[in-house]
Amino acid sequence: MSAKAISEQTAKDFLFKYICTSSAVQNRFRYASVTAETDWARLTQEHPWLLTEKLVVKPDQLIKRRGKLGLVGLNLDLSGVQEWLKSRLMKETTVGKAKGVLKKFLIEPFVPHKQEEEFYMCVYATREGDHLLFHHQGGVEVGDVDAKAQRLMVAVDDKLGQDQVTKQLLTHVSDEKKEILANFIVGLFNLYEELYFTYLEINPLVVTQDGVYVLDVAAKIDATADYICKAKWGDVEFPPPFGREAYPEEAYIADLDAKSGASLKLTLLNPRGRIWTMVAGGGASVVYSDTICDLGGVDELANYGEYSGAPSEQQTYDYAKTILSLMTREKHPQGKVLIIGGSIANFTNVAATFKGIVRAIKDNQGPLKENEVTIFVRRGGPNYQEGLRVMGEVGKTTGIPIHVFGTETHMTAIVGMALGYKPIPNQPPMDAHTANFLLNSSNNVMTPAATRTASFSEAKPCDDVTPSKKSKAGLPAAKATTLFSKHTKTMVWGMQTRAVQGMLDFDYVCSRDQPSVAAMVYPFTGDHKQKFYWGHKEILVPVYKSMSDAMKKHPEVDVMISFASLRSAFDSTVEAMQHPQIHTIAIIAEGIPEALTRKLIKMADEKGVTIIGPATVGGIKPGCFKIGNTGGMLDNILASKLYRPGSVAYVSRSGGMSNELNNIVSRATDGVYEGVAIGGDRYPGSTFMDHVLRYQDTPGVKMIVVLGEIGGTEEYKICQGIKEGRITKPVVCWCIGTCATMFASEVQFGHAGACANQASETAVAKNQALRDAGACVPKSFDELGDVIRTVYDELVASGTIVPAQEVPPPTVPMDYSWARELGLIRKPASFMTSICDERGQELIYAGMPITEVFKEEMGLGGVLGLLWFQRRLPRYACHFIEMCLMVTADHGPAVSGAHNTIVCARAGKDLISSLTSGLLTIGDRFGGALDAAAKQFSKAFDSGMLPMDFVNKMKKDGKLIMGIGHRVKSINNPDMRVQILKDFVKQQFPSSQLLDYALDVEKITTSKKPNLILNVDGFIGVAFVDLLRTCGGFTRDEADEFVEIGALNGIFVLGRSMGFIGHYLDQKRLKQGLYRHPWDDISYVLPEHMSM
Repeated sequence: MSAKAISEQTAKDFLFKYICTSSAVQNRFRYASVTAETDWARLTQEHPWLLTEKLVVKPDQLIKRRGKLGLVGLNLDLSGVQEWLKSRLMKETTVGKAKGVLKKFLIEPFVPHKQEEEFYMCVYATREGDHLLFHHQGGVEVGDVDAKAQRLMVAVDDKLGQDQVTKQLLTHVSDEKKEILANFIVGLFNLYEELYFTYLEINPLVVTQDGVYVLDVAAKIDATADYICKAKWGDVEFPPPFGREAYPEEAYIADLDAKSGASLKLTLLNPRGRIWTMVAGGGASVVYSDTICDLGGVDELANYGEYSGAPSEQQTYDYAKTILSLMTREKHPQGKVLIIGGSIANFTNVAATFKGIVRAIKDNQGPLKENEVTIFVRRGGPNYQEGLRVMGEVGKTTGIPIHVFGTETHMTAIVGMALGYKPIPNQPPMDAHTANFLLNSSNNVMTPAATRTASFSEAKPCDDVTPSKKSKAGLPAAKATTLFSKHTKTMVWGMQTRAVQGMLDFDYVCSRDQPSVAAMVYPFTGDHKQKFYWGHKEILVPVYKSMSDAMKKHPEVDVMISFASLRSAFDSTVEAMQHPQIHTIAIIAEGIPEALTRKLIKMADEKGVTIIGPATVGGIKPGCFKIGNTGGMLDNILASKLYRPGSVAYVSRSGGMSNELNNIVSRATDGVYEGVAIGGDRYPGSTFMDHVLRYQDTPGVKMIVVLGEIGGTEEYKICQGIKEGRITKPVVCWCIGTCATMFASEVQFGHAGACANQASETAVAKNQALRDAGACVPKSFDELGDVIRTVYDELVASGTIVPAQEVPPPTVPMDYSWARELGLIRKPASFMTSICDERGQELIYAGMPITEVFKEEMGLGGVLGLLWFQRRLPRYACHFIEMCLMVTADHGPAVSGAHNTIVCARAGKDLISSLTSGLLTIGDRFGGALDAAAKQFSKAFDSGMLPMDFVNKMKKDGKLIMGIGHRVKSINNPDMRVQILKDFVKQQFPSSQLLDYALDVEKITTSKKPNLILNVDGFIGVAFVDLLRTCGGFTRDEADEFVEIGALNGIFVLGRSMGFIGHYLDQKRLKQGLYRHPWDDISYVLPEHMSM
């Protein structure tokens, strides 16, 4: 949501910190917050004025009309305040329908003043601008300010001046106070704009000879502006409405939501209730709540919430486990029900999100059974059949009653089943599988285009786009009646390849001559081409870094679809509107601050541009064009007959519900002519009425469906249009959110605009007004499809609609990735791996989650054991591996590997090149003797050969014994690295037979020459064989295999890499120049005839 209420203390903090006015604002920051935990001694120390002044005390919990409710203590000293609080602090009270506990109070200095010094001031936002209300008589008895107050509207982007305020607002104010008030009001309005307030009320605002006193404040700010105002706002706490507790689970979900690109919402209404919901989609979540309340479940409804925007499996799991944990804490005598519902998803992979829910159900199956929970599931969208199958399976395996339904079942039918008002079908009819729609079942590859591009109920198509009409100078440009045709060309802002491919598949199935996407704009890469499919063949779509370049090269483009983020959507939309060729812009992003959206609306109105969104999935015109992910995947496009036009046009706020309308309309009528989701924000770029009037003026549209919702007054314009005769076509309309009037406290629904600020904005009031105006209004959303069918049948009976014969569309090949997702194909993998899996939510090493690796403190040796040997090695083995890495890390700059690394580094090469240069020297002569030593000694030992015989045989064969000999160290000057390792092995290894054998060989070789010692390579080689054979984790064959495939040399490579990197960094740090080997260290031996 966007507009969120803040506490009075927070509002005053903002006001006193940032207001810029020459009026003397008194009592700045003189307030103290009190709760049950308050330390009064410390409080008076921090606020010494509490001990010396008369005080006012009042609750700071979003309670309106506190004075009339007797919740304000006036003119008290500190002891009087404490006495007054005794009967109120932590006590339950009733405010309207809401019951709540008074937990937080604000104490301020008492300001003695006269009644005539009290004023009322309010600023609030509307679509057209910001309204200022001022009344010269403020205070508790202010009454109906809407009727009494002086008003002034500041249009979007306009400035407010003192003269304006004085002339229009202060007509009843005495002259000596006009300047003070005018200056303060201008400063207040500037603050309101700068800090993105949406509502700011001061009552009373007191003006005395000492200056201005801000006594009581109520305010809301646009929470989506956090990224703009963070520096000034700080961390803002948004308290819950009075009567509803703030639960830690709500904060947990809010935190998940903030960290996710998806939308996750949770509001607890009655934690002891038996009816719980887990609904996908902002609009659908409201519809389910409505239906539950309509069926008498309001007192048992436990929560409101929604998950949408393609959350990951882990995010869905976290959300689901929170719901399941809450609903199983307390038993209910009738058991409990969980409604997992949703409309037909546009782009969310239903099976993927259901995996998270299934995991949560499995993890909580015990508590779910104990609490006798029954689960009802209804969902549609990409891969929903697999999702429903998995959900049904978990019901069978866990024994939890789970009833699953797809798009063949009306969206809210499961509510009646869950509450016992409808029978539960034994085996509901299942729609065809996704694959059945997408795979060609006949030999017909193409369907003649002419038979399908005409309107389904008309003989002739209407493809011409009505351009923006040129207006007279000084007047806004008129907007197009027809936004899309089968010739529409669009530009997509953002690298949304999946959405673009969906658009191209839709174009193909509609038999368009050319793809609708002409180009893409993506500022973060250079100009290039992106590959897509057009039916069976591949095509290239140009991608531009600059929008201006894209527009110049594609003058045919008249629509822009913006997938820009909420932070960049405003700028990219403004840039698009600088190009006159653009007449329609769809803004997909959710969370654009309302003040910025209003600026876009104003600019669009001036330029004759239609904006769809923000916070929308877009719109669709069957047979012609679709925006982004609208309509979902091809199975839904075909099931809802969106590949050809019907006779019904609709407009809704919700994107998910627009897809549900596609389903409802296709089942009840000949199909959709056009559908638009204007978006869930308070100020959508285009309104219901804008589109209803377009449909009224479009011959192909025979009836209109409007899905309105709580909040705003746009639906009343439709009422007016019907009454005045401007709208003559049948209108079927339903406003969702009827449950809001039944709740004790205010609930902010999933859409930012779904909140009633006055009685006329409630869904109930709007539905009644539409009914009175002559629109066809069902009794509930459950009946919407029936009413649409009735109106359609009447139009068919009267001959207004003549249904045409169905013609099948061409088939579109299924993408490989999606076919694999559906389990339709298989192919041999190019690679196999058995050591690591990064695909899930957590990295896994050889079956062990990375969190467990750290929890068990396995260290580097333990990780190496998992990744190299697929085993959890004993602690001593892990320690030995780490010791080997330490002793092999470096052996000075003179050895060949380090030398090569240094030369390479001094030649200016990068780290990787220098490291590789050093590593390439490793072999039998340098460092690579581990494997060879292990093999030679193992073979001799295993064959029963005596050490002396082994030495003699190697000498006879003319072979070196690998791992024996050192250029510097000897029996008299032992290698301390070997000594350290030897001590550890003798103490920790259960057996060291091969090492003992090698040491016996060393005795023989050193007797001949003192430097023929068992060197560090040889020691590690033979000791590692002992480790593999005796640690208990390997069979003999497995141990021998690891030696054979070169695992032991890896120890030297890994260890020495640390040293090589050290040498590289050392040379760079010392800034050493290019190395050239000195002449005097080179013996030049040339043939004599060459030297002559």
